[in-house]
Formats: sequence, C-alpha cells, structure tokens
Amino acid sequence: MLTGGPGAGKTAILEVIRHFFCSHMRVLPEAAGIVFGGGFPRGGGPEHRKASQRAIFYIQREMERMAEHDAPAILICDRGTVDGAAYWPRPEGDGDGDDLWSSVGTTLEEQIRRYDAVIHLRTPAAANGYNHENPLRIESAAEAVEADRKIAEAWSSHPRRTVIEATPDFLSKAAQAVDALRAEMPECCRRHVVPLLRP
Repeated sequence: MLTGGPGAGKTAILEVIRHFFCSHMRVLPEAAGIVFGGGFPRGGGPEHRKASQRAIFYIQREMERMAEHDAPAILICDRGTVDGAAYWPRPEGDGDGDDLWSSVGTTLEEQIRRYDAVIHLRTPAAANGYNHENPLRIESAAEAVEADRKIAEAWSSHPRRTVIEATPDFLSKAAQAVDALRAEMPECCRRHVVPLLRP
C-alpha cells in the first residue's frame, strides 16, 4: 500500500509502477479521487467531513473486496482505509466514541492488519516541489505537510512500514519507492521489474 500526504508523488510513482512492474500486479485508484472527482461535496463543517471520510472508507473497502475476488498476485492500493483517520475532524468535548472507526464499525487494529506493507512518501514543503497541478488538491503547502504528519501518525503502528523522505530530486525519491515496493514482491515477480534509472 502506498500512502503519503498531498503532493507526495504517489500518482507519478504509481504510473511508473504500471509501466515497469510485473504484469501480475494490480493498482487500485485512490478512493478520495473517485469520491471528490465524482462531485461529492467538499468543505463544510465537521459532519460534512465525516460524511466524506465514510464515503471514501466504503469505496476503498469495496474496491479492495473486488480486487481480492480477482486474486491478483500483487495488489497495490493508492492509500488505504487508515488514511481516513488523518482527515477525520477532531472530536468535540471528550470525543468518546467519536472517531472514524466507531462510525464505520471497525477498529484501527483491524484495518492495519489488512495491509501487508505500507510505503509512506513524505510530502515536500513548498520550497521542495509542492504544487497544485492536481485540480483535486486544495491544501496549501502547510496544510499538506500537516496532513502528511497525521497520516504518518495514523499508520505508525504498522509493523512493516517504510518511510521515504521528500527529496529535491523527485527521480531519487521515485527510485527509493520502486526499490521498497520491489522488496515486498514475491521473488518470482521481482525478476519482471524494470529497474528505474537513477539520476
């Protein structure tokens, strides 16, 4: 599973993966892109934000369920269900029971177990390449970095998590991500990966 804050480079790296990785691999699109790209309202108060995160959670789970039925050798998700916790509004009052997991009838631990490995691409600061080329990206550079921090916190208990820091040279970051993904693949599939040229 590939995650990271807005502008971390997930989309570009997944394009590299689609072209150069084993044909037995399948990439699932980002659920948030499907939700917001399809016109689901953004913004508003806490209840609007909760509704959007529940929608993203259920779409993510159903995409994963369909992919599991097709049984590809390797399944790579563009974000996972745990990412939603980073975007869930802070609870009001004592906040007891007011979290994404109680809202969708699961637990963080159950969702963490769904993913064999997590590769986290860190979001760059504005000076290191954060931009708004993606029309669905509405966060400022500071907001993107804060979202990235919350995503890192949400996934912090995963036992097989690799963090790839932002670099001034994106190709170097992409090469690290490809290496990390390749290391998680079965040996038979690793031989089918075309090495990414390094700078």
